[in-house]
Parts: sequence; C-alpha cells; structure tokens
Amino acid sequence: MTDLIQLERQLLARIASADERALEELRVTALGKKGAITELLKSLGTMSPEERKDKGPQFNGLRDRIAEAIAARKAQLEDRVLNERLATERVDVTLPVADVERGIIHPVSQVLDEITAIFADLGFAVAEGPDIEYDDYNFTKLNIPPEHPARQMHDTFYLKPQADGSRHLLRTHTSPVQVRTMLKQQPPIRIIAPGRSYRHDSDATHSPMFHQVEALVIDEETHLGNLRWLIEEFCKAFFEISNVRMRFRPSYFPFTEPSMEVDIGCDRSGNRIKIGDGNDWLELGGSGMVHPHVLELCGIDPKRYQGFAFGLGLDRMAMLKYAIPDIRSFFESDLRWLRHYGFMPLDIPSLEGGLSR
Repeated sequence: MTDLIQLERQLLARIASADERALEELRVTALGKKGAITELLKSLGTMSPEERKDKGPQFNGLRDRIAEAIAARKAQLEDRVLNERLATERVDVTLPVADVERGIIHPVSQVLDEITAIFADLGFAVAEGPDIEYDDYNFTKLNIPPEHPARQMHDTFYLKPQADGSRHLLRTHTSPVQVRTMLKQQPPIRIIAPGRSYRHDSDATHSPMFHQVEALVIDEETHLGNLRWLIEEFCKAFFEISNVRMRFRPSYFPFTEPSMEVDIGCDRSGNRIKIGDGNDWLELGGSGMVHPHVLELCGIDPKRYQGFAFGLGLDRMAMLKYAIPDIRSFFESDLRWLRHYGFMPLDIPSLEGGLSR
C-alpha cells in the first residue's frame, strides 16, 4: 500500500509541473501498454481471488486518479496557450481591409443573391435538390412523354443503367425540385428553385452546364394575372427600373397549360442592350399555369388547387444586367475576367441598400 501511495505522489508531482511534451511522456510511462500502472493491472491475473479483491480497487483507483490529473493538466496547458494567443494576437478593426480584391464574388453568385433577395421579400422560400436526378422526377412527373425529344441521348446526359434497368441522369432543368417539393409539401406552396442544369449544348450563349432559377406557386386561387404581376415586379426590382414592357407569347411546355414565352422590352441601338427602353423585344424565359396532370402525379388535387411557374437562366440574366458578351467566359476561370466582372465580398445585395454596385 505504501508503494502505491509513493508512486501516486511521484506521478502527481511530475504531472503538476509538466509541459505538453513531458505530459505525454508521463501518460505513456504510467498508462501506456507497458506503463507502470498498466503492469500493476496486468499482475491481477496472477493473484488469488482474495488478493484481486483487495488490490483490484486500489490499482483501478490509482489509474483513474492519474488519468484525471493528466486530463486536468492538459486542459490547463491548453487554456494557458489560448490566453497567451488572445493577449498577443490582437486585430485593429479600424485598419483598412487589405487585399480584399483577392476574394471576388462571381457574377452568377451575385445574381443568385440578388434574385433570392427579391423573392424573399415577396414571401418565397428557397428549395434545393440533387444534380443527379431520377428519370421519373426529371421527365415523367412533369408530363414529358417517353417519345419526347428531350429524353433522347443527344440532349440529356444519362448515367450508367442501374441493376433494375432504370437510369439516372444529370437534371436538364431545376423543375425536379418543384416535383420534390409538391410530393412532400401540401399547398400553399411558394418557392424558387435555383441550381445547376445540364444539356448537350455549347456556343456563345449556351453551355453544357448552366444555372437556372424557377419559381412555383400552388394555391386554391391563382391565375395568369398573378403570374404576369410577379414577373413584372421581379424585373423592375432586378433591373432596377421603374417601368417595364412585357409581352407573353403562346408556347408549349408539357408541364404547363397554357404555356407562354416571356419577352421584355429593350433597346438594342447601342453596344449594350438596355432593358426597359426602346421598341425591341428580348426573350427572358418560359412560364405558364401548372398542368393539372402534373399536380395529380405529385399527389395534389387539381380540382381544388392550381398554380403557375416560370423559369429564367441565371447566366443569361447576369449577361443582360452586367453586359457580359460570352457565356463561356463564366466557366474559364480567368482571374482577369473575374476581377473585371466580379463583385467585392461585402457587396451583399439587398432591396434597401440596392441590389447592384
């Protein structure tokens, strides 16, 4: 018993004055696989039942007390290091920010923040979904028939077949997010769905990977007037103009009925397209009332509910607002281009402070 008390006193004294390195060496010496206390615990196997009953609690108690002392000393050393750093590593917040231009916000990210701010003010939530999507969500539940050209290999990026023969794909639009929302949430629904989409297409105005944002509203009473008002108010806020001219042309989309292409008035007389003025028109995106069959496929009663949706290209909106001539530049990782068209990190869009710089 005297030997155990002496061993404990020696270890505690060394622990109390140890630095981090010495503390780790002590832990190994005392509690490691071949440590002094570990050897004592191993010796229990050679003792008689009466000796184990007597020595076991003593050895285990010694081990626990030494382990607690080591842990307490370690915490004490860590607190000391932290306090020393807090005392020496001080930042003068009144100094100007240095090299802030090294962190530049991409125009697509900036435009997405602008659009999110606008729709948040209108009471919309942001919904998201995976880039790799089910064929059912990307096509079938959106009323797109098997023979539709969009399902063909020349337009869609398909992945290898699954064991059951089904195939996943890279979503061709963000509309599957609308499907996922309708499947798990009962109306009223008011969301926007931003994200990446993928299609076989590449030129100055198209990219195999591009960014979209879609808006969806489902409620008991919705109509085309609500859709027109929403798009007009969005365009006024986004382009930061007081008046817009809108034109809705009949079109066809499998998931909306009726369907319309949305045009906005513009002026093309100079080197830059000016939104809101002039006698020309510029196509913005597609829109329409949600097809009753889509509502039915997503478990929503089309006799009680109706809704509308529209979609815009984020890359195209950035090109229009900030006069960017070629969509391929968005994905070339050219720092010179990014410094010219990018935004400062603290330029956070808000309706009160102004969306753009």
